[in-house]
Amino acid sequence: MVNSARLHAISFDVEEYFQVANLRGHFSREDWDEVPTRLAIGMDRILDSLARHDAHATFFFLGWIAERHPEYVRRVLDAGHEVASHGYEHLFLWDMDRAHFIEDLARTERALMDAGAPRPIGFRASTFTLTRKTWWAFDVLAERGYLYDSSVHPVRHPVYGVPDFEPGISRVKTAVADVIEFPVSTYPLAGVNLPVGGGGYFRLLPGAVTRAAVRSLQRRGRPASLYLHPWEFDPDQPRCPAPALQRWRHYLNLGRTLPRLDALLAEHRFGSLRAVLEAEGALS
Repeated sequence: MVNSARLHAISFDVEEYFQVANLRGHFSREDWDEVPTRLAIGMDRILDSLARHDAHATFFFLGWIAERHPEYVRRVLDAGHEVASHGYEHLFLWDMDRAHFIEDLARTERALMDAGAPRPIGFRASTFTLTRKTWWAFDVLAERGYLYDSSVHPVRHPVYGVPDFEPGISRVKTAVADVIEFPVSTYPLAGVNLPVGGGGYFRLLPGAVTRAAVRSLQRRGRPASLYLHPWEFDPDQPRCPAPALQRWRHYLNLGRTLPRLDALLAEHRFGSLRAVLEAEGALS
């Protein structure tokens, strides 16, 4: 039975399996258009699962994807979900300067709007690379009219993370306007924020642990924010000869993602990040 006490957020970073950071060394950017797409497999399963449970979500589209698959932008919108920006081609923020980031955002906005979406108000950086050293990105987001971001991960991680950052909904001040930050969820234990917000952790941890973490956040009066990717619903995707740790991270439990999502949506109410922020009074 669905626990209707609070609306939680779920999102999907819409990218192909060959665009993820773990496989970056195997697929060069110049070859992307030559790799057969598998986007439909994961997107169809996600949209069907959300429809079965009367749930809604935010889809953070790469601009590269929106240009080549505008039909999925339209399907997402027609089903009542939110379309937001994931940047154009999955570059890390620290691999861009301010001018490059502005153009990256603008190119993605054009791709989304050309596909029929409204101008996005939400953004998520590739691989949570909005960290203290790329904090300037908030200024750019505010200047371009973004109202919220979901790029700061309040955890310790060898690549990304801002472990001392507020793990719930908060506001980041810029010279132009505040930007609401809605991080993916963590669970506090012994003074440390443990990552429970999805992605590889959704596949690594038993499904019961994720659902219990959502219940715990709900008891503490906080909405959860979880995220996944379409490629995580495609257990038959090609295997790449990446280093062992990267292969393990990418391919672990792909066959369990869909049933775990169904179980999660059956227990809790989920909506888009925008809908949750509105319900929490963070967006007017």
